[in-house]
Amino acid sequence: MESLEAELDRARDLDVDDLADAIESIGFECTRCGACCKADEADPHTATVFPDEVRELQDAESSGDSTERDWRDVARPMPYGLTETADGTEGETFEWALQTDGCGDCTFYTEDADGVGGCTVHEDRPLICRTYPFSVALAGTSQPMGEAVDESGLVRAHECEGLGRDISREDAEDLAAALKERAVRELDEAIDVRDEYEPADSASGEVVVHDSEGAKSPDGTLRKR
Repeated sequence: MESLEAELDRARDLDVDDLADAIESIGFECTRCGACCKADEADPHTATVFPDEVRELQDAESSGDSTERDWRDVARPMPYGLTETADGTEGETFEWALQTDGCGDCTFYTEDADGVGGCTVHEDRPLICRTYPFSVALAGTSQPMGEAVDESGLVRAHECEGLGRDISREDAEDLAAALKERAVRELDEAIDVRDEYEPADSASGEVVVHDSEGAKSPDGTLRKR
């Protein structure tokens, strides 16, 4: 298996025009169905968000909402690796997921009276949202399960009703640039998480989140070493 550093070099060498060709070949237009923002039948919505993106969303202007947000209004510990005990949730996990509401949908998702979905922080949405339903198949990146879009199998597309619709070259290039940025950011983050990681001495009922900035509590504050 290639090292994360080697995969990062591959991500940095991605050709935006080639990515745009792949996106343009299948086509995409968001239909605002909300499927990518809502919980599925079994699990709450889970979308990875970088630490600096959490801070940006804390300060983002939200349509119809002027409330000041703290870290936990934006992000929650990624649930993988955590367990439920009689004392509450505990364990160690890696990275953050966008916060969800009581229905398991993204906390920033809303629907109008006609059921048309929308994001209340659309201009400041994270890279994983900007690039959905696409990803690049590099080790160390988040890869939605889906079909290969290009012959090399590098560009992948998750099931989405917006696929197959016309997309302009300009929009394909914008999406491709964001897709490359996301791949580089995810690998940078993975390398920093690996280098910063130290097993946590956590007490019962405690959650520790490891991200590129170190070990943190669920409120986003760094834990003392």
